[in-house]
Amino acid sequence: MSVEKIINDWKKGSFKPLYWLEGEEDYFIDKAIDYAEHHILNESEASFNLTVFYGKDANWPDVINACRRYPMFAERQVVLLKEAQQMRDVEKLESYVENPLSSTVFVVSYKEKKLDARKKFAKLVKEKGILLTTKKMYESQLPEWTQELLRSKGLTISQKGLLLLVDHIGNDLTRIENEIDKLSVNLGQRKNITEDDIEKYIGVSKDFNVFELQTAMAAKDLARSIRIIQYFEANPKAAPIQLILPSLYSFFSKVFMVFGAGTTDEKTIAANIGVNPYFIKDYVKAAHLYTYTGVENVLLLLHQYNLKAVGVGNAGTEDASLLKEMVVKMMS
Repeated sequence: MSVEKIINDWKKGSFKPLYWLEGEEDYFIDKAIDYAEHHILNESEASFNLTVFYGKDANWPDVINACRRYPMFAERQVVLLKEAQQMRDVEKLESYVENPLSSTVFVVSYKEKKLDARKKFAKLVKEKGILLTTKKMYESQLPEWTQELLRSKGLTISQKGLLLLVDHIGNDLTRIENEIDKLSVNLGQRKNITEDDIEKYIGVSKDFNVFELQTAMAAKDLARSIRIIQYFEANPKAAPIQLILPSLYSFFSKVFMVFGAGTTDEKTIAANIGVNPYFIKDYVKAAHLYTYTGVENVLLLLHQYNLKAVGVGNAGTEDASLLKEMVVKMMS
């Protein structure tokens, strides 16, 4: 079960009496809650049949009483319990969950937490309704997910633009969608997003960013790597060291995996190490230029300079100076 499937069922008029949405990824939980609040009932029905509770302020008897009411002038009522992780004694909802009303659609958001699957309450939720546990998306899944989101909005993007967008934002799915919506508004009638659009409307330089630093380092282009770091030095918000080092570590970790791929076929290597085939040449090139021992050294240096970036063994050296020093050592 996914949020998309839940919402599609709602659109078709198919409802369970209970939806328990829990876990790490707020984006999917918020999507379902927003749809339930604004689209299950029409405006006139919602006036009498929509009740919203917030966990911090709600108490379980009031929630149960609301769920046990019958709808007025409508086929069903909707009861939302938002931020249920902040509610005291939330498992005392068990008496209602055990015997829910079919004319009530009870939707609960339980963020950053999960029910204990061993307990009776969790088992009842699964038996009587839908229990959806969301997980944070892996970095390797972001490009495909973002591409699908763009497609659903009738938009396209270049491969480089896609990676630039995802690399800049990371796995904040809500922000990715907000930035895409902003781009869509600024595109007007145009439907294809370019690197220039991302630079202009999101503020990410298409030539000086973490992705370009990664590419320059893969090619062992020291001069270009230093120029990009100098840009970061002049524009501290463009790419803080706390963003750069994990990104480089992820890249070179996958370069290291190239050595164990057991093949020279680039499509197979891309699948094995979990990267977009469009960019596999950078990983293969880096593996060739750095060698096995060199990549081991790069990963060790990234670990050492990550410690320095948080002040371990570092007597106040500026971030840009640390990066320059690190890059020179990697390529020497």
